[in-house]
Amino acid sequence: MAGQRSNAGRFDGRVALITGGTRGIGLATGRTLADRGAQVVLMGRHAGEGSGADTPEGVAFVKGDVRHTEDAAAAVQATLELHGRLDVLVNSAGIIYRNRTVEEHSEEEWDATFETNVRGTFLMCRAALPTLRRTRGTIVNVASYVGLVGFRGAAAYAASKAAVVNLTRTMALDHAAEGLRVNCVCPGSVDTDMIRRAWEATGDVEEAAREWAAKHPLGRIASAEEVARAVAFLASDDASFLTGVALPVDGGITAG
Repeated sequence: MAGQRSNAGRFDGRVALITGGTRGIGLATGRTLADRGAQVVLMGRHAGEGSGADTPEGVAFVKGDVRHTEDAAAAVQATLELHGRLDVLVNSAGIIYRNRTVEEHSEEEWDATFETNVRGTFLMCRAALPTLRRTRGTIVNVASYVGLVGFRGAAAYAASKAAVVNLTRTMALDHAAEGLRVNCVCPGSVDTDMIRRAWEATGDVEEAAREWAAKHPLGRIASAEEVARAVAFLASDDASFLTGVALPVDGGITAG
């Protein structure tokens, strides 16, 4: 409510469902929200990862693929069966094919990118909206800074993340009158398994790490936890008057 202060971004009594929850930004967001009092359900394709040592204690895991309608619906239903409500949906599942122009992309790569990054976000939002409407909840999508600016060598990924940004803005308008907020974060380079695989592919991990860090005005890449804290902010009451926001968490890379 206007004029009231929230309890430092706490999520006590609230329930969050996070896709791509077994690694990277998704897992870091699960830890962050759990630490702040939320009941968290992580969704991922591989059960072994979701029940591994990196999963926060007391956090539930549901196996599913965001590309499939029935899996999206099942993840929401499992969350309701476990906790009786859903307040926060975080769409973090995503894939990338690097070093591909439009000519160099196969149709299979293009379709796979959009099926996970865009269709998956759409399906999860559609499945979650009825219960989020009841709780006047919030959605945070994980886009990318390359959804805001051009980017060489990842045509499908950049196009898909631009779609996520505009889906976020459109949903914010469509559902504002219902009390739902929809925002997205647009990270720069983030220290995850995905980026480390890209460094390894260059044959010189240390040099690749230096080059990627140098692209960011702050002179380094982000940790997954830094992005998770931005997700938590947008999902919290501290951001109660923010909707339709595409928040760069990019070390200044889109500023110039």
